Amino acid sequence: MRTYDVKRDFQAFGDGAHDDSAALSAALSALSSGDTLSIPAGVYLTGPLTVDTDRITIVLEAHSSLRFLDDPTRYEPVKTRWEGVRCWAMHPCLWITESKDVVIKGEGTLDGNGAWWWTQAGEKKHQQGPVTDLERKFAALNPGFLTQPGGGGGRSSQFLRPPLLQIHHSQNVTIQGITLRNSPFWTLHPVFSQKITIRDLTIENPNDAPNTDGIDIDSCQQVTVTGCTVTVGDDGIAVKSGIGEDALAVGIPTTDVDVRDCVVRFAHGGAVIGSETGGGIHHISFANCRFDGTDRGVRVKTRRGRAGDISDLSFTDITVHGALCPLTINMYYMCGATDHSLFSLDAQPVGVTTPHIHDVTIKRLQSDGIRSMAAFIVGLPERPVERLVLEECSFALADDGLEPVAQSEMYQGLPDNPSRGIRLRNVSVRLSAVSGCPVEKETGVTELKTT
Repeated sequence: MRTYDVKRDFQAFGDGAHDDSAALSAALSALSSGDTLSIPAGVYLTGPLTVDTDRITIVLEAHSSLRFLDDPTRYEPVKTRWEGVRCWAMHPCLWITESKDVVIKGEGTLDGNGAWWWTQAGEKKHQQGPVTDLERKFAALNPGFLTQPGGGGGRSSQFLRPPLLQIHHSQNVTIQGITLRNSPFWTLHPVFSQKITIRDLTIENPNDAPNTDGIDIDSCQQVTVTGCTVTVGDDGIAVKSGIGEDALAVGIPTTDVDVRDCVVRFAHGGAVIGSETGGGIHHISFANCRFDGTDRGVRVKTRRGRAGDISDLSFTDITVHGALCPLTINMYYMCGATDHSLFSLDAQPVGVTTPHIHDVTIKRLQSDGIRSMAAFIVGLPERPVERLVLEECSFALADDGLEPVAQSEMYQGLPDNPSRGIRLRNVSVRLSAVSGCPVEKETGVTELKTT
């Protein structure tokens, strides 16, 4: 077991001016089982990096920063999952792949240098298909990409931005103490992995940076997230499992996720399930978390075509301040959809891609400063939300600065409801000691009795 210093042993500059890609790659390639790589104070400019060795530790020392270059041609295609679909996409900035017993820890920073990527993403929204050589390369690697679903990140252009840190087909990985900021796309993305520990991280992206989710746990099992502070431009801490038929073909659910003692600020959602739900999501717990200024607090989102059985969700001792809507369960989620028939109010035939949400418990959710409405809970007429329990929850509207009720969630096809209370539609629910707002029952609401 050896300890290497990337400056001393591999001649990295760490001066924020020289490209240290070669030194960092050489250092990672030199590691054997049991070795440690120390990255001392300094700013290390680098292209994408790969970790594919078992039983290694990387220590980002205080005042160290890996700053990833914003040259898309450096991020060669890798086969992964991008917004819920298996495809070729840009190499993650830091990619842990097919590895076991990896630890990344310390007081340093992974900096995705995201400003250029965010500007490009905004421009690509108005682009008709791939136009650059790199985008055409991805289009050739991903035949049929125009028919693949997405979440709004830009699949149609094939500008498939890299996540900052992806844990891919790996086991027993710990990420502890470091800061992740300015991600080009999703920030921390464990996918197809098991036994992941995420502890005491700081994640920071501007609140207008597109698709910069904080933590996306995707078709993984046995994941713990504790003591993290997340400030991002999209969902804060999200649980996913792929989209539709591709996710069904993969057949890997996300199960046994425990999130506690975390803070999320200025995100689209604090504790989020979906909208990529196709592989199934089960046994998920969020406890003792605080969401400040998020658009939504607890958020479950999917729609027809996304597939997936979503069950045994628990949200306990959650505090939400200043949200548009502190609680949403939305089966009419609109983002990335082009087929308006998905949002019919009439019951549709139940098929393999019809999602199912059931057995959800929300206990001691305390919210104040609500800017739009207390809760938005809408199932499908053919697949209602089943066995939802709200217990000891309180809701209080803001005194001023209220937003339109329609801002509560991103939905399509539903009739307007002017109430700022708890909107219930196509759901079986038990409310116990819920205070502070009226309950508005629409069609398809069944009240469960106390057992």
